[in-house]
Formats: sequence, structure tokens, C-alpha cells
Amino acid sequence: QVLPVESGGGLVQAGGSLRLTCEVSGRTFSPYTVGWFRQAPGKEREFVSAISSTGRNLYYTDSVKGRFTISSANTMNTVVYLQMNSLNAEDTALYYCAATLSRSLADVRRELKYDYWGQGTQVTVAS
Repeated sequence: QVLPVESGGGLVQAGGSLRLTCEVSGRTFSPYTVGWFRQAPGKEREFVSAISSTGRNLYYTDSVKGRFTISSANTMNTVVYLQMNSLNAEDTALYYCAATLSRSLADVRRELKYDYWGQGTQVTVAS
């Protein structure tokens, strides 16, 4: 069974940094496309970042460009990081990792693209 598990969340002061880790369990012979989403209190879940199955295509929502960096520890994308710098209060949310074996680059910013979801890790930025 494929299960993404997030870690690395916590409480940080504004301007600080955190690195989130997504570990995708379950045996696979193909690389995953992995996305990060977040949901702030009272808001809908939104796309944050994604890495394609080849690792060559990286995607970011506008509000995090230049501050967040997505990367992978291996070619199968079973361990994916989200380095978050210059955090501000608007980044406070529950961060979810999602994965799919689809290699298509279409819809990487949409929730429907992903088949497997983690439980989330809380990021709180104190202003």
C-alpha cells in the first residue's frame, strides 16, 4: 500500500525556515510525481509545489516562489523535501504530501491528479 508520510512541521518565528519531508512507502518500479498542498484554517486546500516523476520539472504557486524549494533525495521520488525559507504568517497551514504514479505533467497543481495522500504536518509561523 502506498502511503505518503509527512514530517518536519513545527512552530517557527516569522522569517525563519523549516524543511518538510515526505516519505512515500510502498514498493514501486516507477517514480512518483509528488506534490505539496496546504490548508489554512477556514480556507480550502491549495497547491504549493510539485516535482515531476523525472525530477526535471518543478512547480510552485506564486506566493512561495523564491522562498520554497522542492527537491528529491532519489530518482524514484520516494523521499521529497520542501525547504521553506522566509516564512510568514500566511504560510501557517496543515501541509499535505500527495503522490501519483502518473507521469503526465498535466494537472500537477490540482488535487485530482494525486492518488495517495498523507495525513499532513502542521506548520505554524508566529509573527
